[in-house]
Amino acid sequence: MINFDANAVVHINESLSADQIHDIEKELAEVSGVVCACAHEKTPHLLVVDYDPQTLHSTQLLRHFESSGLHAALIGGI
Repeated sequence: MINFDANAVVHINESLSADQIHDIEKELAEVSGVVCACAHEKTPHLLVVDYDPQTLHSTQLLRHFESSGLHAALIGGI
């Protein structure tokens, strides 16, 4: 159960297709502590991730992208 809610904006450097973004959203949804992840179709390089900061730290989100071979940076988070 999620007790606390925070969010982070992740900037993805690569240009990804809508299908690739959708796959990332689904992968993140499986990560413990993640509530949801979504990108707007007009800004697919920006992904908003809602998560429980007591379960998951924002830097762990960044490592998920790096381990997938993507170059990304956190714009916000705790």
